[in-house]
Order: sequence, then structure tokens, then C-alpha cells
Amino acid sequence: MVFTDPLKEAFYTIYTLCGISDVLDGWIARRRNQTSELGSKLDSIADLTYYFVMALMILPELIRILPAAIWYAVIAIVGLRVASYLLVAFKFHRFASTHTYGNKLTGAGVFGIPYFIATEYGVVYCVIACTVAALASMEEFIIHLFMKSYDKKPKTLSQLMRLQNG
Repeated sequence: MVFTDPLKEAFYTIYTLCGISDVLDGWIARRRNQTSELGSKLDSIADLTYYFVMALMILPELIRILPAAIWYAVIAIVGLRVASYLLVAFKFHRFASTHTYGNKLTGAGVFGIPYFIATEYGVVYCVIACTVAALASMEEFIIHLFMKSYDKKPKTLSQLMRLQNG
């Protein structure tokens, strides 16, 4: 993606293929029962790298289109995500991000941004994506806050409560 013009055909082709491979690698690993702690960490690092590159590629367009309120929300969401990573690091001595359903939905929402940003629905789409990301980030932070020991199983806050209560 780095070597393409943002929001052009080659960018969208590579971008789409990257997104499909991100979904498929986890699905294939789970289906073949070949998941691992290292694989989960690599997936989180790959996701962060992917979003960073994507953001750099479309940032000029996003800056031009999105109102300041969305940028304040993005800063708050990133701050909450960093706080969640730090909480896990200090509490459980590891780098980890829980793959909650909210985080998966956030990933899908963020993935859609380049497809919608140049349309009349771009700002509305970004507001919805930010709202989902904020809720998912809060849920993940609360999950990490209430975990007694690190467990990658809970996909929702209610699952964590059920796991801890028996």
C-alpha cells in the first residue's frame, strides 16, 4: 500500500487483499486448531501496523473532510486503547489486546473508512465507526480492569463475568 496512490485502484486492490488476508489467517488458524499466544501477539502487532499505514495513506483526505470533533474522539479512543495496553502490561506483564466482538466490529468499521471517505456518507460513517470504537475500547479496558488473571477467552464483558462467577 505504501507504494500506491491513496484512494486509487491499486491502493484499493492491495488494501482489500490485506483485509481479506487478515480475516482469513485467524479463521484458518482457529479452524486448523493452530492458534498460539505468539500468533495472537503477531496478529495484534500486524493489525496496529496495518492501521498505522492505512492512516498515513489516507490521513490527508481525512484531515480535509472530518470535523474537529471526530479528531478529539479519535484522540480519546487512542488514549483509552493505550491505557488498556498499559493496564495489561503492568497487571499481567505482557503485551495483549483482547479480541472482543466489539474490537472485531471496530476493525471492520475502520476497514471500511477508505471505501466511504470520498462519498457523501463519509463523515456519518466515521462518526459511527468512532462510536463503535469508543464502546469497544471502553469494554476492553473494563474487561482488563476486572480480569483476575489474563485470559484471552472473553469476547464480551458479560462473558468475563460468567467465566469469573463459575
